Amino acid sequence: MHYHIWTIGCQMNTADSQRLGSELERMGYRWTDAIESADVVVLNTCVVRQQAEDRIYGRLGGLRPVKEERPDTVIALMGCLVGHKPSAALRRRFPQVDVFIPPSETLPLTDFLAARAMDEAARELERDQIAARWADQDAGSPVSNGALILPDRERSHSVSAHVPVVYGCNWVCTFCIIPSRRGPERSRPIEEIAAHAESLVQQGLREITLLGQIVDRYGYDWGEHDAMPRLLRRLNAIDGLERIRFLTSHPNFMSDELLDTVAELPKVMEHIEVPFQAGDDAVLARMKRGYTVDDYRRLVERIRQRIPGVAIHTDIIVGFCGESERAFQGTYDLLAELELDKAHIAKFSPRPGTVADKLWADDVSSDEKERRRKALDDLQTEVCTRINASHVGRDVEVLVEGSDRGRWRARTRTNKLVYFEDPRPLLGRLATVRVTWSGPWSMIGEAVDRPRPIVHEPIALELR
Repeated sequence: MHYHIWTIGCQMNTADSQRLGSELERMGYRWTDAIESADVVVLNTCVVRQQAEDRIYGRLGGLRPVKEERPDTVIALMGCLVGHKPSAALRRRFPQVDVFIPPSETLPLTDFLAARAMDEAARELERDQIAARWADQDAGSPVSNGALILPDRERSHSVSAHVPVVYGCNWVCTFCIIPSRRGPERSRPIEEIAAHAESLVQQGLREITLLGQIVDRYGYDWGEHDAMPRLLRRLNAIDGLERIRFLTSHPNFMSDELLDTVAELPKVMEHIEVPFQAGDDAVLARMKRGYTVDDYRRLVERIRQRIPGVAIHTDIIVGFCGESERAFQGTYDLLAELELDKAHIAKFSPRPGTVADKLWADDVSSDEKERRRKALDDLQTEVCTRINASHVGRDVEVLVEGSDRGRWRARTRTNKLVYFEDPRPLLGRLATVRVTWSGPWSMIGEAVDRPRPIVHEPIALELR
């Protein structure tokens, strides 16, 4: 029996697919690259932008002939297109889909497959048990015992993994569809997350990235605003875990205690992802972001003061409803002023059901959105070129995560990509590299010392 999972969208979707793959392999399924020969096909979806949604519809259309030719093939639709409460309209629209799976869930599919495998006499009883089990759960609440066994295809070459710590979102930005699709915030217990991380380390992984729509709000649903620093301290104590990152942050919830914890703990990287989205106060107010441009400036200053050598990444949306040329210029000027290490730039895409879609017209043309995106992209290329050039001649610590065309691919503590040549088996090792060349998106260097030994030998970890 074989399965195939197609994933599009954010890191949370990647983590969700990894967990589902793990559950399927516990049931005896094995991965295949060929959708046509898979017994179970899962599409893990994203609807943050129309372009992603259109790709999903294309994939679903392509599965119709697969279902017609092989009716026993199980087709499952997962993620934000489904939402935390699958609708009857969605089921009617895609009759080729057997199972609809809310984001970060596995039970609907695994229970469906388990019931299907039973003999007909026992199936009615099992259906009743499944229905009761599903009804007892909070909508969209993931089922997890903490530990995770990596799918076979990832186990032998993975060095890092994403670990969700808080699901859902309570902060309803007017452009964002995620709260309605992923449901309210639900934080995982600290010890469950620790068990998840420890299981990954035992399989050879060295780095984890903690995930949340607003990761700084971890524990807020318990009424505990210091939970994120406590979680970082717990994970920092795990033997064999070398690096910890977290994303995405929100300017309103990045406390001094959290910043000081990042600065203090050696395994937490000096790498902060905190979007400003727009450099104009009127646009930020329409987005319902909850801060001003000056607030964000002060935050960047505070981050840099408390975490020496920090790299700050941001997200920006161009062409939001009512964004004038003057408003866009404010965004351009802010990005030029702050000289951040990376900027993820997206063109606004109206999402049905969001506040922005209900209240305002999408009044910036597609051509103008693209012009603004390119202007920011060109500016950020210049900034990244200058930042990376400052590393030439310096020694940097890197974690080796793979190889490309005969060179090791590694990342610095600040998440910068470095390539270097070395004949030794360095996958999953920390090494020191002297940077000899730099470009805007990567650097080249040479190893200057022997890699540091790791505490636990990776399980079946080898270079491919």
